[in-house]
Amino acid sequence: MGNVMVIPAKRQVGNTARQQNAKPKLRVAAYCRVSTDSDEQATSYDAQVEHYTEFIQKNPEWEFAGIYADDGISGTNTKKREDFNRMIDDCEAGNIDMIITKSISRFARNTLDCLKYIRQLKDKNIPVFFEKESINTMDAKGEVLITIMASLAQQESQSLSQNVKLGLQFRYQNGQVQVNHNHFLGYTKDADGNLIIDPEQAEVVKRIYREYLEGYSMDRIAKGLEADGILTGAGKTKWWTSTINKILRNEKYIGDALLQKTYTTDFLNKTRVKNNGIVPQYYVEGNHEAIIPKDIFLRVQEELVRRRVVKTSANGKKRSYSCNHCFAQIVICGECGEMFRRIHWNNRGCKSIVWRCISRLEPTGQECHARTVNEPVLENVVVQAINTLLGDKSTYQAQLQQNIAKVIRSAQQNTADGIDEKLQELQKELLKKANNKEAYDEVADEIFKFREQREKCTFDTAARDAQIARINELQDFIKQQPAHLEAFDEALVKHWLERIIVWEDHFTVKLKSRLKIDIKG
Repeated sequence: MGNVMVIPAKRQVGNTARQQNAKPKLRVAAYCRVSTDSDEQATSYDAQVEHYTEFIQKNPEWEFAGIYADDGISGTNTKKREDFNRMIDDCEAGNIDMIITKSISRFARNTLDCLKYIRQLKDKNIPVFFEKESINTMDAKGEVLITIMASLAQQESQSLSQNVKLGLQFRYQNGQVQVNHNHFLGYTKDADGNLIIDPEQAEVVKRIYREYLEGYSMDRIAKGLEADGILTGAGKTKWWTSTINKILRNEKYIGDALLQKTYTTDFLNKTRVKNNGIVPQYYVEGNHEAIIPKDIFLRVQEELVRRRVVKTSANGKKRSYSCNHCFAQIVICGECGEMFRRIHWNNRGCKSIVWRCISRLEPTGQECHARTVNEPVLENVVVQAINTLLGDKSTYQAQLQQNIAKVIRSAQQNTADGIDEKLQELQKELLKKANNKEAYDEVADEIFKFREQREKCTFDTAARDAQIARINELQDFIKQQPAHLEAFDEALVKHWLERIIVWEDHFTVKLKSRLKIDIKG
């Protein structure tokens, strides 16, 4: 067998489907993009369109295949670039032989996407020519240069993203709040961009808070709003329980604003995740007019906690008791410490509602012989406890005054002002050291430490103030209540009672104001 000489295939340029024809004109398209919608950039956009139309049409070997242009869209994301995607589809359909664009950064700043599309087009023998860099992707060294240039473009985009992030942090630490009011139920913005109350929507927010404190579930609140034809902040007819949940937890309804609840983890994909202390947060008090009073907001937060998992049994099982009855989660077994559960009994046609210790209803890892209590008995215990208060006003008033003194003595001294000053200094220092990872991390660790102190200080102060407010409120109630209660009042249970402990021969009623009242029975 003689020597074999390999004759390399002649490199073809242009869409594979058209290579059969002799010397066809290349159908050339141009891709343009500007990154913002400002007037200056819009002018640049028009200039690019005009430039490439003339550039293509004056070449006798080219046939004009159109201009594809995306205006006012982020260059780091090809998903939303409609004309770019339409151009790629037209290439796949065999309608384009070559693409011209200003630069790599205009074509794609994401290295992976850039190379993906270049290779996809190369497979169909469609070159991309980058005017600024004078690179033709069909050249032998084209892809090497593309990889380098795309990497540089990616670094530029990352640098820009970091600058934006630092700018946000600077505005945050100066208390500059930006809120998208278009989806924020209860508020709109005035001519200066400040949040102002929308009276009609504010009533919906108040209704949600009121109904939740009245014992309604989030699902029931949502169904009620839908039934009344009330729209969400986004103008939708469908209310989700998650929407109700967010409204009940949103500190902006008391006029405050917690900034940077989420942060960007991937500047290319614009991925945002919940901020669990990875980056600083900023809390701005009194930023705008409140819809919900702070005391109501705090009561709702307590109720949210009360309706969540509140107890772990001896066998390690966590209790999630979702019953909305006023006695749910507050009736506790004195023998084993478990909660009591509401049960509907039907004994030979005689229906009744009773409360039984969970240890007697299911395995909890401990033996219990706690008695079963009829619901009317529990209601009567509450009435007796309140009447005991009202019947011996002077004794209980004196005890409440002692409780206020105890709360003040046990509360940690408020040093929030000093912590805030230190945090402000550290946040300014953090911005200066953004480009030095080691120094940045060191300052960030200090910020986390002081933030924890600040949060504890805030929590202690809020808990103390709330406790004193409850005690004062109960004092006012005792003074103003002229006579004994004649009937059970569910609202009193939700407002005053912390728990009812069931013993073999009596009940202990604990009030949120730290009073205890024993009732025989």
